[in-house]
Amino acid sequence: MQHPSIAIIGAGPAGLTAANILHRAGWRVEVFESDASLTARDQGGTLDLHPDSGQLALVKAGLLDDFLAEARHEDQEQRVADYATGALLREEIPEVGTGERPEIDRVLLRQLLLRPLPDELVHWGVRVEAVTALADGRHELRLNTGAVGPFDLVIGADGAWSRVRAALTEAQPVYSGVTFVELWLNDVDARHPELAKLVGHGSMYALHGGVGIIGQRNGGDTVRVYAAFRTRPEETDRPDRVLADITKTELLERFKGWAPSLTALITDADRVAAVRPIIALPTETLRWEQRDGLTLVGDAAHVMPPMGVGVNLAMLDAAELAEGLVAAKDWRQAVRDYEDVMLARAAETAVECNQAFADWFAADGEQALLDDMEARKEAAA
Repeated sequence: MQHPSIAIIGAGPAGLTAANILHRAGWRVEVFESDASLTARDQGGTLDLHPDSGQLALVKAGLLDDFLAEARHEDQEQRVADYATGALLREEIPEVGTGERPEIDRVLLRQLLLRPLPDELVHWGVRVEAVTALADGRHELRLNTGAVGPFDLVIGADGAWSRVRAALTEAQPVYSGVTFVELWLNDVDARHPELAKLVGHGSMYALHGGVGIIGQRNGGDTVRVYAAFRTRPEETDRPDRVLADITKTELLERFKGWAPSLTALITDADRVAAVRPIIALPTETLRWEQRDGLTLVGDAAHVMPPMGVGVNLAMLDAAELAEGLVAAKDWRQAVRDYEDVMLARAAETAVECNQAFADWFAADGEQALLDDMEARKEAAA
């Protein structure tokens, strides 16, 4: 069996999933992560892992039981509210003990995936600036701290602005025209009982006329709020810079005519936490000329709008790649085979995801969301 030297760029769910499977198989692997530590920055909102993708990846990594022990099975509710009245238009509350997509906070998932790995396997606080091909087919990494390598295989799990992808293709994500402004409500059950009830144990959506308010229950008695809207031309394709100092008062100007019970998710928030432009790789760019020694997983390969599939696809990518490598007689061919399957799946999913996101932030987004929920219910029946 061949055991190539492997570098994984990025210690997110995808990179760590691959690292776990390879490490369990006795393969030498190193992970390089730009975050200074596990808790150096906020990891983002809660995640629901799907049985046929995210949870399947954890099965392959031997970590499903750990996930099920830590996941919030009670936080799978879904609600849709009318923008003008705040009245509930649809409510889905799984019976106790049912529901196949339990939630877990990102930081807890990362902790779970780090736990089986030796401390020295993950290099924290190092940023990959470039990936350089060598004459013998291997690749060297130029870090902010110096050069390392060479490696037989470099796996890019480094997200939307992947440095590894830059060594394979010139494709770059483009701005969708929609930005999410994230706000936090802490100690929500005690301090904001009406808002806690509105969001419930799961997610609440209100969409209308190209704008929306989404409330998402997280662990630690916290609700994350996403005030979403199509930006104006003068706000450019970098609203994270132009709107970096947006206030709650300025934000509310974009929600005139909305029910006070919904805009209270903005007015009562503790603070504006982040401005997040929604980006995606154009579907026509989800293909590149395969090159031995380099490959991509997750957002590095196919970043899409946040429609609940991103982390699941990323972890499935990583698990399939790692399993393919371990089982193959020719690891280079295993990478090629993985990319063929992954890119075909990503292209199909991206078309669906991009269209659904555009529909949500069109004039009749509310109805598009209700139709999506009904379609999912019928498909699951």
